[in-house]
Amino acid sequence: MSRAALLVLADGRFPAGGHAHSGGAEAAVKAGRITGAEGLESFCRGRLHTTGLVSAALAAAAVLGVDPRQLDEAADARTPSPALRTAARKLGRQLMRAARATWPSYELDAVAREFPKGAHQPLVLGLAARAAGLEPLDAAYCAAYESVSGPASATVRLLSLDPFDATGVLARLAPELDRVADQAVEAARRAADEGPDSLPAASAPLLEIAAELHAAWPVRLFAS
Repeated sequence: MSRAALLVLADGRFPAGGHAHSGGAEAAVKAGRITGAEGLESFCRGRLHTTGLVSAALAAAAVLGVDPRQLDEAADARTPSPALRTAARKLGRQLMRAARATWPSYELDAVAREFPKGAHQPLVLGLAARAAGLEPLDAAYCAAYESVSGPASATVRLLSLDPFDATGVLARLAPELDRVADQAVEAARRAADEGPDSLPAASAPLLEIAAELHAAWPVRLFAS
């Protein structure tokens, strides 16, 4: 295993399409729920313990070899918003293209054929980590970090927030991110034994509602 592969996969410059998505931050900014670093921290904390946990567990389960179709169905069931399901599959398709070019594998090719319009992004992230020789915990960290780093980066653009303040938010969330990654791996190991129904299903209804509203905006800076 090359731990350096994790740096490649988690790098914001990896061409996986995440820069075009705000993780719900654009809608939250417009609604006045994020006006500065304090609001961003609250938003990211909530996202980490809901969407972040679910995504991290799905990614870790994919590394452990849980059936990709079952994981994709589990991701669908945990994403009520059609807009968010569409965004997750678009991100999954873009990540799949980057992963296949970076870590060619039969498994990635097979899933790409099975899901020509894209599988859910956390599933693809886990398969990419598996192809790169990484561990479930690595994939869980990557997914959990993406769940907060995306909104933080987007808020810098949306509010002209000081990048130092945004980075400080991520640093303060680090201990919680550690716990979420550990919880995700524990859940993924249960799923490997008991099936995907045992994966976390933490919900964030406001994110789902905001995503539907955001998708109807005639003008927006981010795709989601």
